[in-house]
Parts: sequence; C-alpha cells; structure tokens
Amino acid sequence: MLPEPFAQWFARRGWSPRAHQLALLQAAADRRSTLLIAPTGAGKTLAGFLPSLVALSSGKREKKGAGLRTLYISPLKALAADVARNLETPIAEMGLKIRTETRSGDTSVARKTRQRTHPPHILLTTPEQVALLLSHPDAGYLFADLDTIILDELHALAASKRGDLLALGLARLRTLAPAVMTIGLSATVARPTELRAYLMAQTEPDTTLALADVVTVKGGAKPDIKILAAEADIPWSGHTARYAMAEVYDAIRKSRLALVFVNTRMQAEYVFQELWRGNDDNLPIGLHHGSLDAAQRKKVEAAMAAGKLRAVVATSTLDLGIDWGDIDLVIHIGAPKGASRLLQRIGRANHRMDEPSRAVLVPGNRFEVLECRAAMQAAEAGAQDAMLSRTGALDVLAQHIIGMACAAPFQPDALFSEVRTALPYADLTRQHFDRVVDFVSTGGYALRSYERFAKLRPADGGALRISNARIAQQYRLNVGTIVDTPMLKVRLISGKRGAKISALQGGRVLGELDEYFVEQLPPRATFVFAGEVLRFEGLRETEVYVSRATASDPMIPSYGGGRFPMSTHLAARVRTMLADPKAWRALPAAVSHWLELQAERSIIPGPNDVLIETFPHHGRHHMVVYPFEGRLAHQTLGMLLTRRLDRAGLEPLGFVANDYALSIWCRGDVSAAITEERLSLAQLFEQDMLGDDLDAWLAESSLMKRTFRLAAVIAGLIERRHPGKVKSGRQVTMSTDLIYDVLRRHDPGHILLEAAWADAATGLLDIARLGEFLARIRGRIRHQPLTRVSPLSVPILLEIGREQVYGQAQDSILRDAAALLIREATGESAA
Repeated sequence: MLPEPFAQWFARRGWSPRAHQLALLQAAADRRSTLLIAPTGAGKTLAGFLPSLVALSSGKREKKGAGLRTLYISPLKALAADVARNLETPIAEMGLKIRTETRSGDTSVARKTRQRTHPPHILLTTPEQVALLLSHPDAGYLFADLDTIILDELHALAASKRGDLLALGLARLRTLAPAVMTIGLSATVARPTELRAYLMAQTEPDTTLALADVVTVKGGAKPDIKILAAEADIPWSGHTARYAMAEVYDAIRKSRLALVFVNTRMQAEYVFQELWRGNDDNLPIGLHHGSLDAAQRKKVEAAMAAGKLRAVVATSTLDLGIDWGDIDLVIHIGAPKGASRLLQRIGRANHRMDEPSRAVLVPGNRFEVLECRAAMQAAEAGAQDAMLSRTGALDVLAQHIIGMACAAPFQPDALFSEVRTALPYADLTRQHFDRVVDFVSTGGYALRSYERFAKLRPADGGALRISNARIAQQYRLNVGTIVDTPMLKVRLISGKRGAKISALQGGRVLGELDEYFVEQLPPRATFVFAGEVLRFEGLRETEVYVSRATASDPMIPSYGGGRFPMSTHLAARVRTMLADPKAWRALPAAVSHWLELQAERSIIPGPNDVLIETFPHHGRHHMVVYPFEGRLAHQTLGMLLTRRLDRAGLEPLGFVANDYALSIWCRGDVSAAITEERLSLAQLFEQDMLGDDLDAWLAESSLMKRTFRLAAVIAGLIERRHPGKVKSGRQVTMSTDLIYDVLRRHDPGHILLEAAWADAATGLLDIARLGEFLARIRGRIRHQPLTRVSPLSVPILLEIGREQVYGQAQDSILRDAAALLIREATGESAA
C-alpha cells in the first residue's frame, strides 16, 4: 500500500499504483538492491524514485554528513534535466519538503562548489560528474548520508567504458556509504543477470556472482513497424535515402510529431536539408545532434515539449527515455544496425505502455532492405542483441586510480579489494592492478625517467599520493571516457569578402565541426551545418568563422566515428533471409529480382557459408567476399587478406568494405590461381591470420595508433585540456604517435599497449568478431569463378573510389555506375 500523501496524489490523478511500483517500495523497505526491467511507458522513472520520495517525506533519517540522500545517474545530461523537471510535479503537488538539483558540465562553478557542502536531497547527474565528486577530499562528507543510488537506462551504460567508470565509482560509493541501496532501471535485455550483477558488490566473484533482485514488467503493446514503400527504385549503394524523401515528408505531414532518426551527424545535416528543400507546407522541422551548440539543442527540446514542431531530425542524442512532447511516429533513415537499438528508438513514439509504437524504416540501399526487414522481424519478436558483459578497461582503471589519489592517499591493497567489487573488474588480477599503479606512478619502464609522467609518490605507511596539486587540476579538466575527435567552435558572422583574419571575431556560436574537415576546406567553400548553408570565412586558433550563404550543392561536414557496425544477431538473420528464396517474396520487387538474378548468374550462399566470387573487371581481377559481419571486421579482414595475397604473388592493389561484403582487386588472376591450386582458399582464410599476420600489420597500422591515442588520453598519459587552452588534434596525435613508437621499440609489454590491444579486439578492428567468423566458415567456403561481375557484387563495387560527399550529383553518378555494372552482370539492359 502507498502511504499518505502518495495514495491521495495517485487517486487525484485517476491512477492506481502498478505492481512493479509497489514491488520496488517493498524491496526498498527490505533494503534490497533491485533491477527494474520494463517497456517504454511503464512508469520506470517514477517507480525508481518512489522509495526515495516516501523515505524523504517521513523525515526520520539522522544526518551524519552533508545530507545528500539519493543520487540519480543518467547517461545523458538532457535526460537528467528532463527527469528533474518531471519530479518537480509530484513534489510540488504533495507539498513535500524535498530539494532536487541537477549537476552537469553546464552547471555553474559556484553551484557545483556549493553542492559539495550543501547538496540537495536528490542530485541528478552523469557518470563523469560522479567521478569528479569522488576526486575531492570532501567526498566522504558529501556521500556519508547516501541512502539510494538510481541508475537510469542502465542497459545503455553498462556495456561501455562509461559503464566501467561508473562501476568503479559505485565501488567507491559503497565504501563511503556501506548501507547504500542501488536501483537499476532498464529496458528489456537479453540477459538480465549481467545488469543484476552490475548493481551489487562482487565480494566472491571466483565462486558465485552477487545478484540484485529483479522486477520484470510483462506486456506492452507490440510495435507497429513498416518498411517505407517509395515510388522510385531503391538505390544499389549509398546511405542518403534521397530517393524516398518525398514519402518521408508525406509521413511527417500526416503525423502530429515525427522523430526522424539517422545514424550519423553527417546524415542528420543532409536529411534536414532535403526535408526543407521539399517543405512546401512550411512545416516547423528541427535538427538535434551532439555537435550543435547546447543552447540550440535546448531550444529544439523546448519546442518539442511545447508541441511547436512537426518533426525533428536527430542522432542518438534523443535515443533514450526522454519524453519530449507527443511523438506519434518514428522514422528511421537507414538500417538501425541492431535490434535493441531499433526497439530503443521506436519506443520514443507513443511513450505509453498500452499503445503501440509506430515506426517506418527507410533503407538507404538494397542490402539495407534485407537488414531493415531482419530488424523489423527481430523487433516484432522482441529479440535483443545488445552486448552488456565486458571486461573492465585498463585505461579507465588508470584514470580512476588517479582520481582516488586526488581525494586522499590510498593503500594499494585496500584499493585493489575495492576495485574488484565492481563487476567489470571482478576478475582483475593483482599483477594487472600493480602494473596499472606502476604506470600511473612512473609512466612505465620506458617513460620513468620523465618527471611529467610520474603522477604518484609514496606517502606514509605504504600509501600513494598525487605528486603535486597540478595532477588533481589536470585530472578534473580531463576526466571521462568519451574522447571526441578534435573539434573547432563555429561562429556565425556577417561575412565580407576579403575580410582579414584579424577582423574575424565575435559572432553567435552554432556548434562544433571536426578539425580535419575544416582543414580541408578551400577559401569561401559552402557547406551545411546547424540546418543552414554557410560559407567558410576563415579559421582563427580553435574557432571557425562562417557567414550565411546560398548554394545549390553545398558540402556536408564529416565527423570521426559515429557509424555503427551491423550486430551479430542481425547479420545472422540477414544471412538466413538471403539463403531462403521464399523469404524474398516479402521484399520489394526490385530487390527480389536482384536476388533472383544472383541465383541465375552466380550462387546464393547458405546461412553459415561464405561466398567468394572471383572475376575480371576493368583490367583487374576482383575477389569479392560476403561475410556479413560488419564494416569493422571486414576492414580488418581486408587488410590481412591483402598481405596474404601479396605473398602469393597476386599483387593486390586495394580493397573496399561495407557491412555486408568486401572486394579486393589485384593485378594477378585470382580465379586462375585458385583453379591451378596455387592459392588455397582454406589456407587463405585460416584463423592463423590473427597471429603473425595481424601482429605484423598492427606494427605499421595507423588504426592501432589511433586506438592507442584514445587509451592514452583516457589513462591520463596525454592531457588534451589545460587551464585556459586545449591541445589541437594534431598536437595530441604527434605526442601519442611518438610515445607509441617508443613503447613498441623499448617496452612492448607496456600496460597501455595491452589496453590498446584489448580495445582493438572489440572496437575499431573488431578482431574478436573476425575470429568467430573464421571459425564459423571452416569447411564452408563456396567459391564461384565468374567471367564478369555478379548482381550481388554491384553494391560493393560501387563503393570503390567513391568520396563521402552527399548531393544530387553524387546520386546521379551512382545511378549511372550501377546501370553499367548491371549491364555487365547480366549481359542485358540496365535493371
């Protein structure tokens, strides 16, 4: 039963408390940490806060420290701010004497300082801010009264380096407040055990995992998902979905508020421009992505909440459980790349448990039709493919150790025991821990003669302390695990031809652009950003100056990262669909005809086979492989195969990869080499390529240097931010590349090289997934020699030499190239 005044408040609103809300109240009364798993619209957030509101309303707690009772942690500061606004309603309507505040990077320095000594009862914040608070000497006083920790959208945090940082923070919070209870709020996940263990201190991980209680909400309306039917033919390649923009606009026109999701910031700018180009009804359409200025994002969010917009084009910045206005339709441009990601995004529509979320998928090309169909089937079946379990990253551990030393000198034995209670680090060995401590203390064997890398010094009784106060200052400027590509601030000025650099100043901030993109811009080039066509006027230090312009085909800014690889689960569904001609009947006519042509001219691989086609094309010999294992794994496979083909004397000239296939072109005749048994495909695809070949390639790979660069920044070896200035991307790259080369030559066993390798296995290089692929296809390689290109190879061949530039001209070039390739594949007129 709900106590008063909560029962009356529910009754006044015509509500009855739901079973899961009462279950969480009972779990809190019994002081049991609990994971709540519920679909969108089930009242997860209110359920998570009810125990705290009830406890605080009673006012019976003795105060030992600053008085902070509940800590709410969210992946997004926008989500924390939204939840804080929603909390104000019940607190005000019930007249509860409870203070709530948010804390983020946007919070003023004065308020942040005050919050450490005079905090609210409930503080809503992010993992990075928790790490900052724990790095201060007064952390023990601040968290002494902590009663409850609420982790919202836990499934979005746990499987990342941010999740590692948060887990380490939870371990310290449990030390400072031993009686603290943890409540996790999550969407439906495939394996709840991983999140239940994340909420608990792991004191005996070698024998059994400690698990939180779990409350699962069943039911919820099934989503209503369709694949958009457009009048124009679906393109062979590309990701713009420009062919369907008229139909996308029509769907927006028929909805109250549509959320148009894309996978990258580049796509967001492009789609926004295309929608405005055809906006004959002058509908209010907004744009929201992470590179826009915070003020502009908040303006769009406020307009959504007030019902002033008809559509918003957004990236993952609006993925999570923020309830912005009356969204009744989600439109997803391009394939969603994962079933869990799709369910998360379409849950933004009809944010109510008993109403179906309505979504339309818009594939960008023909392979994406298969992927969208597979994602739709997975979502309808409620399948989940998000990977949640992971081994804690060593660079994050290094950052945490520095933070703990900033708060107070620590005993290595005690800190090791505390760290091991965090789930991602439950299997951490003492040897690895000591190596990380040595790295933080000295920089490691090859760097220990440099004073700047010595961040820890011995203190009394075997403890370790920070070397000087500057270490704490630098830690607090650089804390966090999100290492963005170097960005430059964009300012809008009036723009006068011939303006001098010295005159470039002032102007409204629009957001940030990738440093590399700006460096490639010619003078007065036009490009699209923040929903406007802009002209590049000049660059001064770390600021880009632009003016408004008009242009028929402006460039679209590119950004580092941001493209998701297709999940393993969706890849398996796509392979199964491809292998089943009966499933083709549900596909658009142009796509099913394409697959029928492939069956006639070549072969269709089985769901566990890999098809390899070899054929001549334009004076070169191509080998096209169809693993369907995602772009990252394919890029690594392409690098390794070219090394082996080179040793076989076939003179590879290059390769290209996408989520579905890769093509390598050579001077040597690959078909003849296989037929004459000079090249064995079984040996070519042996798993031993992940041994010496991989090591040799990594020694010279820029990708490995990039992975090391990210690890070095997170671990605090290289600091991007300094008081009053920020290092440029070029400066960071020069510093980390130099250290990387030194370590490979003189200290190849360095702990940071090991951390970078672990990242490479699951990150940029996806070595783990590649290894699973090579094991899967043993004895299942199907080779098809051809005299010309195959229909299935057309999309990957169109990727060769194509610049990543969006626009009408690019679409025309792709259309013409596809027609020529299909003529070659079929010997007939273009399909």
